[in-house]
This record gives sequence, structure tokens and C-alpha cells, in this order.
Amino acid sequence: MPAWPDVGNAQPGGGGMTSLRINSVAGTHPGLVRRNNEDGFCDRAADGLWVVADGMGGHAHGDWASGAVVQALQSIAVPTDFDTAAQSVADAIHSANRRIWSESQRRGQVMGSTVVALLVQDRRFAILWVGDSRAYLLRGGVLHLLSRDHTQVQEMVDRGLITQEDARHHPGGHVLARAIGVGARMAVDVVMDEVEPGDLFLLCSDGLTGKVEDGEIAAILDSGDAQATLDALIATTLERGAPDNVTAILVGVGETTLLALAGSPGLLP
Repeated sequence: MPAWPDVGNAQPGGGGMTSLRINSVAGTHPGLVRRNNEDGFCDRAADGLWVVADGMGGHAHGDWASGAVVQALQSIAVPTDFDTAAQSVADAIHSANRRIWSESQRRGQVMGSTVVALLVQDRRFAILWVGDSRAYLLRGGVLHLLSRDHTQVQEMVDRGLITQEDARHHPGGHVLARAIGVGARMAVDVVMDEVEPGDLFLLCSDGLTGKVEDGEIAAILDSGDAQATLDALIATTLERGAPDNVTAILVGVGETTLLALAGSPGLLP
């Protein structure tokens, strides 16, 4: 697992996770083919909220759509109650959907975005997502895919029509079955569980997962320091041609030590 700095951002908020320390690093790259970067992200470590959004490539104003998603999640207040906070994140995603759908109707153009969000609070975490941007958890050296792609090909896998290996190389693998802004309403999927010290979360756009296998991701996540690990993920994508934008956020969870707290006046007692 990557090494993090000696001090980080303790989870804020009343009865929050004061005994755990959260650190995060984030990065994005336009890739080697596309002119514009239609990915967006926000890193609200102090509030326990991280987001990656990927504007729909090939459609008008994908960067505006992903920006609208990020703006909606960047601007919300994050309640200190975990369940209420998770609902606030979901509400913000629905609000972004309405905004993008309204704008696409006004312009007569299709606009859309994916989103994957991580909320960590009160020793619990929630992953909320729409589309094929992904959330992974590295725990005990084992990589777990927490999200499930909302793509037509994944639906074929779920119905037993093709294998997961077939899906990876399917020419229509990036055709979304669900996205933000392409309809008046859409569903947000969510998974919740407990946080453990040593957990490492990865949020990323499909620009990464389209070029780097899960086994390779696991190996990269399990070595080096945090920034070097993030750089290695993006560099591997670039080495393989990076036909799409690539964005990744790493969020590490560790125990908060008394020494770290004493040396960091900005952290909660």
C-alpha cells in the first residue's frame, strides 16, 4: 500500500471519524488523442467527499456536463450524519441531472456525464455512481471493484450473453446504458460498508480502466508512495496510447496517532 505523509485530514464533524486519518491525492490528464479534457473531479478531503465525473465523449459540451456534476457536488454542505450526508450527495447528483437535461433540451444537443463519488464518515463509506467511472477498494492486498458499469455490454454480461473477458474487448464497451443528463430522470446506485484502517480507495474514469487491467491496478496500488502511485497509474495509461482522458483519485485511510495530532493544529482533537 502507498505510504502517506505523517499527518493528514482527520474526518470532521461532531461524532465523526476522529480516530482515523484520511489522505488523498488526485490527478487528471487529457490523454494523447483528445484535445479537451472532459473529465472533472473534486477532492473535499476535509468533508470526506471525493468525486470523478467523465463528460460523454463524442457529444456536445461533455466538459460542461462533467463540470456541472462536479459543481453540484463541490457546492453542497455535507451533514455530519452519515445517512443524511449520503442522501445529500445523491440529491446533488439528481440536481445535476436536471440541470444538464434542461440545458440539453434548450440547446437541442445531447450532453451527459458519468459520476462516481466516495463519502467517508463515522467509520463508514458510501460509493454512489452513474455510468462507467469506477470505484475500487484495496483491502488486505486484495482489490475489490465496488461499482458496476452502467454499460450495454455489462448488461449483456449480467444476462449471460457474453463473458466478462469478452466484454473487455467488445467494440461497444463504452456505450452507456445510464448517464447523467440524458433523460429527465435516472437512478443513482449506491453501496455502503464499514471503513477499516489501511483501506485504499481508487476513483477513476474509464480512460484508466480501458487501458490498465485490474490486476495491474492492484499491483500499482500496493507499492510506492501516494503521489508516485497516482503518477504510475496515469503514466501506464499514457504509455499505452491514452486515447481518452484519464482521471484518478486515491483516498487512504489510516489510524490517527497522538503524535500526528500534536504536530498538526489543523486536525481535530
